[in-house]
Amino acid sequence: MATVALVGTLDTKSSEYQFVAERLRTLGVEVIMIDCGVLGQPGLVPEVDRYQVAGVAGEDLDRLAAAGDRGAAVEAMSRGAAGVVEQLYGEGRLQGAMALGGTGGTSLAAAAFRRLPLGVPKLIVSTAATGDNQPYVGETDLILVPSVVDVAGLNRISTRILANAAAAMAGMVTAAPPPARDDERPLVAASMFGVTTPCVTRAREQLEALGYEVLVFHMTGAGGRTLESLVSNGMLVGVLDVTTTELADHLVGGIFDAGPDRLCAAARTGIPAAVSLGALDMVNFGPMDSVPERFADRVLYRHNATTTLMRTTPDECRELGTRLAAKVRLSAGPAAVFVPLNGISAIATKGGPFHDPDADAALYDAVRSGLQGSGVELIERDDDINAMEFADAMVQWLHAAISAAAARTR
Repeated sequence: MATVALVGTLDTKSSEYQFVAERLRTLGVEVIMIDCGVLGQPGLVPEVDRYQVAGVAGEDLDRLAAAGDRGAAVEAMSRGAAGVVEQLYGEGRLQGAMALGGTGGTSLAAAAFRRLPLGVPKLIVSTAATGDNQPYVGETDLILVPSVVDVAGLNRISTRILANAAAAMAGMVTAAPPPARDDERPLVAASMFGVTTPCVTRAREQLEALGYEVLVFHMTGAGGRTLESLVSNGMLVGVLDVTTTELADHLVGGIFDAGPDRLCAAARTGIPAAVSLGALDMVNFGPMDSVPERFADRVLYRHNATTTLMRTTPDECRELGTRLAAKVRLSAGPAAVFVPLNGISAIATKGGPFHDPDADAALYDAVRSGLQGSGVELIERDDDINAMEFADAMVQWLHAAISAAAARTR
């Protein structure tokens, strides 16, 4: 029978956890209750009590309670919960993990759940689910369900939300897994945006025909961080980094910032990387009225109702080219930068709203200068980034580099 770990503070939310536990059991799922409370007394008896949780974190519960520091207590119990959940999963005693809470409870449980492998169901009913979820979700498949009302007692709204969440969790842990694949195709990651979709679609099809399995990531900040994480974990044999747009958001302050380490993992680990300049013509913001006032005189483009694009200037493009080249030239393995001289996105080609030859020239010149004297190949093509020939050239280079790297390790 499938088992779910329920992780939470039973001194403040015992009735809610009891309700969810009963719903799960009704749906044929066993429950392991893990108490992470510190101050008050738990309202029900857990399978793993708070003293055990604190002990796993190397802490004394009574000392944590006496200190009265809520932040320190949450951090300590989060470490303990992570250790408990990891141990239970490693022993094959749980198939999923669930929690309920506000920002404190969400933070505590999320830190524990992020340690579980991708594919293990993990869900939190949270008051924070409609805000910025990245600090909680990170690069995982953690699901946050909006609680709508606060997780503070049972009422006609909260019971429906909690019942739905319990049903979702029960469905995930009891559903038959997908059939095992017979093949173990080598994994390649590709970076994509709407304005580079034709390139990546063509490249994915070509790579699949060559025997690879391709993981495509949308470059929304989280996508880039996840890609970098998979490279660092040694899961990939190569990267087709067509779309490096997150560098622009990091430089200028857009909403799709992947942080300062974007493009670093492949360079550090030495796996083959084919890199291009996809969507470096743009910085991303939300709806038009969310664009900061200081950018009011810039070239703006309404991509859709929720996304506004801002054209990067020649100065910004020069800096972006310099930064990209500085990262890629540190590659410990084979790397190439592909430059599409007739447009770096679907809207930067001649006649498009972001066509700006001066900005493109600044970008190209900075890349050329930054890669000079390095071992990185610079491949310039008279294509736009979405031309079929451009995608094919990137695929051919990457396949050859991966094949050569594999031959050296045999």
